[in-house]
Amino acid sequence: MMDASTAAIRFRIAGAMRFLSHAETSRVLQRACARAAIGVRYSQGFNPHPRLSLPLPRPVGVESEDELLVVKLCDDRDAAPFENRAEREAAMKQALAGQLPEGMDVLAVDLVGSSVPFQPQSAQYVLPVRVEEEAGLAERLTSGIARVMASDCCMVERTAAEGKAARSVDVRPFLQSIRLEGGNLIVQHRTGGAGSIRVDEIQQLFGLQTQDLAGPVRRTSVVWETTKLQNTAKGPCMETRAEDIEDGT
Repeated sequence: MMDASTAAIRFRIAGAMRFLSHAETSRVLQRACARAAIGVRYSQGFNPHPRLSLPLPRPVGVESEDELLVVKLCDDRDAAPFENRAEREAAMKQALAGQLPEGMDVLAVDLVGSSVPFQPQSAQYVLPVRVEEEAGLAERLTSGIARVMASDCCMVERTAAEGKAARSVDVRPFLQSIRLEGGNLIVQHRTGGAGSIRVDEIQQLFGLQTQDLAGPVRRTSVVWETTKLQNTAKGPCMETRAEDIEDGT
């Protein structure tokens, strides 16, 4: 039997659920998996933990159209009632969808082997801006985009955890493209093990204040290293340091 010991669960998060921290989101999903009777594998030892993870932390307050939950599954005994993998995936999706709160929706469940990597490569931030309400904002953003993309270096002040000093970071290497489309500032950025850009740093680059935004920021079009995931966009690759990924805390 082909190894299908991991469930890659794609979901969206919006509305009030966007204010959950990374840890809170993980707990909500853990409990939903338990109620849906999904056979999650646990770690060994005196204090076992469920083997599930969110490989790309989501900043608090940011909606996402393409989140990924990776769940390590128990052995294939749970697969016995199903004739094929597609039937098992559909059943798992339906069971989990019925246990999630309003604002969290399952998009797809893909059963993959344990060796499939889940490393984020790039994603988009979509910032809705009040270009029609604020005179000169569109022109300011347009000139700012040209300035940023023509620059070799874009320094921002990166905030740190309480008790640690802020540091200057060059975010230019993480910026792939920026465009103003209708009322949206769309930023395609690299992410992964080597670092990434944060939402507040995008606002720093363009001098955007909270009142300039017309609604919640969204993260869209996440590109993953693996080609096993369904309906996932293709894109260029670069890694990021975990400490530089927004963790929603």
